[in-house]
This record gives sequence, C-alpha cells and structure tokens, in this order.
Amino acid sequence: MTSHLALLSCLLVLLLSLDKFLLHYLKKRWLSGGSIIPRISSGGPSKSRRSMAAAGSGAKWSETAMLVIDMQKDFVDPAMGSPLLVAGGEAVVPTVAEAVAVARERGIFVVWVVREHDPSGRDVEVFRRHFYSGGKGPTAKGLKGAELADGLVIKKGEYKLVKTRFSAFFATHLDSVLKTSGIKNLVIVGVQTPNCIRQTVFDAVAFDYEKVTVIIDATAAVRPEIHLSNIRDMKNIGVETPTLEEWRR
Repeated sequence: MTSHLALLSCLLVLLLSLDKFLLHYLKKRWLSGGSIIPRISSGGPSKSRRSMAAAGSGAKWSETAMLVIDMQKDFVDPAMGSPLLVAGGEAVVPTVAEAVAVARERGIFVVWVVREHDPSGRDVEVFRRHFYSGGKGPTAKGLKGAELADGLVIKKGEYKLVKTRFSAFFATHLDSVLKTSGIKNLVIVGVQTPNCIRQTVFDAVAFDYEKVTVIIDATAAVRPEIHLSNIRDMKNIGVETPTLEEWRR
C-alpha cells in the first residue's frame, strides 16, 4: 500500500511539471505573435520539393539518349519505289518527328542511326546484294534514298551514326559514344520493328543499359501484326513500350 502511494505521488509531481511546461510554452508562443495551430499544407508540393523533382527529372533526361533508326526515304517514302520500303513507315513519320521534338525539349541526346551503303553493295548483307548494281541500291551513300524523310533534320549537337547491319551496335562505336556521354537509358523510335529496332533493343539489353524504351506508335513494320508481336517480345525482356502520349507525360 505504501509503495502504491509513493508511485501515485511521483506521477502527480510529473503531471504538474508537464502542465507548467505546456502553459509556459503556449504563453510564450502567444506573446510572440506565433500561431499555436500547426500550419497545414495546401496539398501541393512545396517549392523545394518541386525544385528537387525538376532537378531529378533533368538528371534522368541527361542520362537518356533517343535513337532514331532508319527514318530514311528508301525505307519510309513510297515515292522512292524502294524494294526495302516499310509499308507502315510513312504513317509514323509525324509521330517520330514529334518524339524528337519532345526529346529536344527535355535535353535528351538525339542519335540519328542510318544506313549508308557503298554503291557497289559490297558492305550490304549477302541476301540483299542483288539489289545493288550500276552504283545504285537502297540507301546507297550520296543518293536521295539515303536522305532522312521529309520533316526530319539533324540539328547541331545531335549525332549521326552510320550502320551497315540491323543492330545499331553491330560493328559501330555507338556503345562507346553513349557510355562516354554518360548515357544509361535509351528511347528508340523508327523502322522497322522486327529487324533494326528489335536487334538494336536486344543488344542494348545485352549491353546493360538500365532502361530501354520503345515508343510503340513511333515505330512500325510492314504489317501491324508483325509490329505488335515484336513489341510483345521486347516487352517480355523488360523493355518499356509506351505510346508517345504516355511517354511524354
């Protein structure tokens, strides 16, 4: 009984001490003009948080490159009469142009990947060499078919990479250019999905790029079902496949 009374006495003394402390604190806040009601956030991010988010986004885009693959007249312009025309290519030219514009706004490093073959065809895949004779052939260097599609222009600070096989990484210095530029993430647009897009994507994954994205409405194949089946295969190896609208958000 005595021990219980002693414990109750100690608790009473403690409560009185806390009471005096709180009264002193509230009186001091009131006299100094400060509010004793905690300030409630308006619900939006603070300026500092917005700045941090913007900084983080900027860092992300500075580590990202966009590969624009084979958007050349022989591949996407029916007027050229090229045997390598990609039937769905012409339709995605405006979307590719828009994707490039978004990349430029974000400060993304834009790499234009093109084929420019020797007019003799000596550097072309064996199965395509029959297209080259008399110094002419699809995307032969110096000919109109090797030019970018109308509306697509390489700007200052962007990079042009010439390849002679499906993958943009095969027998090129692309990986070196990207890594020395601090690039960790890739966004890919262009044609065509089962060949140059797919092979470049699989190589990018093999080279351990942290994030590989293929914009599904800024890429194309001969037929929609071929395009979508290859998109599915790439998605199955961890590649992100947003639409342009989803990617730009």
